[in-house]
Amino acid sequence: MVDFGKTAQDYRQHRAGFPPELLDRLSAFGVGGPGQRLLDVGTGTGTLARQFAERGALVTGIDPAAPMLAQARALDAAAGVSVTYLEGKAEVIPLPDGSFDAITAGQCWHWFDRPKAAGEMHRLLGPGGRMVIAHFDWLPLPGSLVAATEALILRFNPAWALGGGRGIYPIGSKISPAPGLPALKAFPSISPFPTPPPPGWAASAPAPALPPACRRKKSPAFPTR
Repeated sequence: MVDFGKTAQDYRQHRAGFPPELLDRLSAFGVGGPGQRLLDVGTGTGTLARQFAERGALVTGIDPAAPMLAQARALDAAAGVSVTYLEGKAEVIPLPDGSFDAITAGQCWHWFDRPKAAGEMHRLLGPGGRMVIAHFDWLPLPGSLVAATEALILRFNPAWALGGGRGIYPIGSKISPAPGLPALKAFPSISPFPTPPPPGWAASAPAPALPPACRRKKSPAFPTR
């Protein structure tokens, strides 16, 4: 099992979270309104939970990494919002049936045992409840930092097969429905990433050479979250 708690500070500093436009779109589906009981699974540093709380939802976040939740609480305090956090896994959540009107999973569903997690979400949702699986990805547009990053990875690991993404979540292969869940709906949303490139970065800059010791240790793939 991957322990994301070891990189909680990095997630707090570098994971920008979802754009506000996502919440605007979700509100049309009855997700995230004021007073709504909402559970955010795999909440991490609370990037999605916090935005719903800012809009008046009654949010509970759950994550297996205590250091992630510590960062989430600190960020919530700075933002002046309140979220209830629990340490636990999406597959076994110690809360009563029908506890929530909506459940969200932002940038984490692929890490779960999906059949078990889907069954647990179905149990926790009340009548007419909504389940949201949100995923964002980078787009390797020409001249972008993303394109340069993928070129660097491929230079030293030609077998890497996770590049060239189009920002479309593979919904058919990543989501396992549970009995009783309604039909799936999906929509894309493209928003500019708010984080500027590192100081001194240039798209035309040549990739630096790795030391010989690093060149001999090629990984077949880079995990994503």
